[in-house]
Amino acid sequence: MLKRKDVLGLIDASEEEISEILNLAAQIKRRIQNGEKKMDDLAGKTATVLFYENSTRTRTSFEQAAKYLGATTINIVAGNSSVAKGETLVDTGKTLDAQRNDFIIIRHPMGGAPHLLAKTVKASVLNAGDGMNEHPTQALLDMLTMQETFGSLKGLKVAILGDIKHSRVAKSNLFGLKTMGAEVRMYAPETLIPRSIDKLGAKVCGSREEALDGADVVMGLRIQLERQQAGNFPSLGEYAAFYGVDEKMLSYANPNAIVLHPGPVNRGVELSSGVIDHERSRIEDQVLSGVAVRMALLKLLNEYREANA
Repeated sequence: MLKRKDVLGLIDASEEEISEILNLAAQIKRRIQNGEKKMDDLAGKTATVLFYENSTRTRTSFEQAAKYLGATTINIVAGNSSVAKGETLVDTGKTLDAQRNDFIIIRHPMGGAPHLLAKTVKASVLNAGDGMNEHPTQALLDMLTMQETFGSLKGLKVAILGDIKHSRVAKSNLFGLKTMGAEVRMYAPETLIPRSIDKLGAKVCGSREEALDGADVVMGLRIQLERQQAGNFPSLGEYAAFYGVDEKMLSYANPNAIVLHPGPVNRGVELSSGVIDHERSRIEDQVLSGVAVRMALLKLLNEYREANA
């Protein structure tokens, strides 16, 4: 059982906590694959999905996860709510708390917003992505996909290439994978590599070949043009030519390496179509892993809430 009310990031998650989440998620994933989509772990509970940014995969994944566990779900898009009238995040949280919500799943453009909300509500808060800070459930589903393929995360060589500077996915993966004993390599244009990321445990590589050499996992990251204040490279075409991963580049990796991407993928930019559709691609499998991981977290948080009621 998790010993915390909220899931806000992986920066402080222990190896035991991550293992518990991944092992439960693996069990749940097998149940879903066997056609079991009705469970009653959250019967009588309410989960509100509060998104201040656009999303398809993460939002629908959380909704499915809550519904599969028997919870009532409420979907709030900030632009269609009182937020558009100037309501603050804290006041929104107080309103949801007064309505006796058990879980609040939040995505917000400002880093730290879920942490602020968690301090002001009794509900359990799950971070579905906050600014350029963290996206813990995406990293957990990535790690579940890796663990199912290789049996363990310890000793894996994981190459992450793309817009690392603006990526909350890269940061959560770095924190989680390092805790679990994996080696994390990163490669991108200098303008898209955060300063001092190596001090957090990443191995910053000088070329694609170095990053991919013998890698067990190749993870592409989307070029996040919407988060960039100015151009960080000449063009998408030049980015693809010098920093993208095609089948030739993939050949530098371990012959059994898998390909991951948090989506949505810019075909022909961070990954070529040949790599996206490659037999070693696990991009589609990541989607089901996401539902299972989010179900596991809701179930574990519910157990904590009931034990501490």
